[in-house]
Amino acid sequence: MRFRSVTLQNFRNLPLASVEFAERRTFLVGANGQGKSNFLEALGYVTALRSFRGAEPRALVAVGAPEAGIGYVMEHETLGESRVTVTFGSEGREVTWEQGKVTRLGDFIGKFPTVAFSAQDNQLLRGAPALRRRWLDLTLAAMDPAYLVALQGFTRAVAERNILLKHGGRDLAALAAFEKEAAAHAVPLVEKRATGIAALGAAFDRAHAGLVPGGETAGLVYAPDVAPTEIVDFAARLERQRARDLMFKSTTQGPHRDDLDFTLGGKSARMFASEGQQRCVVLALRLAQAAYFKQCSGVQPVLLCDDVLGELDADRRERFWSALDPASQVVATGTALPADAVNWQTWSVVGGRISPSM
Repeated sequence: MRFRSVTLQNFRNLPLASVEFAERRTFLVGANGQGKSNFLEALGYVTALRSFRGAEPRALVAVGAPEAGIGYVMEHETLGESRVTVTFGSEGREVTWEQGKVTRLGDFIGKFPTVAFSAQDNQLLRGAPALRRRWLDLTLAAMDPAYLVALQGFTRAVAERNILLKHGGRDLAALAAFEKEAAAHAVPLVEKRATGIAALGAAFDRAHAGLVPGGETAGLVYAPDVAPTEIVDFAARLERQRARDLMFKSTTQGPHRDDLDFTLGGKSARMFASEGQQRCVVLALRLAQAAYFKQCSGVQPVLLCDDVLGELDADRRERFWSALDPASQVVATGTALPADAVNWQTWSVVGGRISPSM
């Protein structure tokens, strides 16, 4: 996939911007707080119809503006030239493309894959398990509609069960019904996570090897809250733990508490890796995500690199740029141009205005 052009109106601090991509690699340069990250956020929105920074749709509309819009023109391996329009307003979000208005996320998610490398990615390693689950869910759901169905069904069932628990859990028949429904979705959810993480883990180790000068091995390990061998009896487990869950007024075990572990040389990267090593770990994770998207869909994802190399020395920076698939379109940002700027199409970003860099 490749962006041909993107037009923004009242998107965050970008009042009006129209960018045509003439080269395979594009670099936006400017001081902090000028709108570079906002532009990448708009590009990444087309993949899952959500911000890679976690912002709600209303937060994407410029202060004081009634609505915002993004218009994409893309070249796609299987869909040909594709045009997508996203509008944010007081009534919510509206998305249209050649097939018409998008009414179901499952019909659209993952069709136009991008992978965003962000300075905030270190939180995938250091932060709460919920951040890692969110990354995993978005990655797998983008490539597998059945995963999204299982995830949505499980999430709804657990939410309804939690409501009953908060009200004392006196309706045993309703509890049993939601426990059965949760279990029905939990089985494929855990199976697909185990399979997906195995594929991602292999790509992760290969990507990491290309970023570091030594022979340090890296691993991505599934840490399920309930073992795959035990998830088949999840409904019975939920019934047995009702008394405990009533005390906490929530479902205390299940796939909604799964996690991922990262290892370096067999040790916990979270506990033992240096700052530079941790940065390489999360860069390798994003590279693995891009490889996974290409493997599953046959579509080359666009790589969005948002000022991501600050903690790395010159050698590792060069290794990162070399590790990017030369067939990928790359859109990057920074406060200074890369060393090989002659090979990039460059744009200047000042106060929300984007213009060709001279």
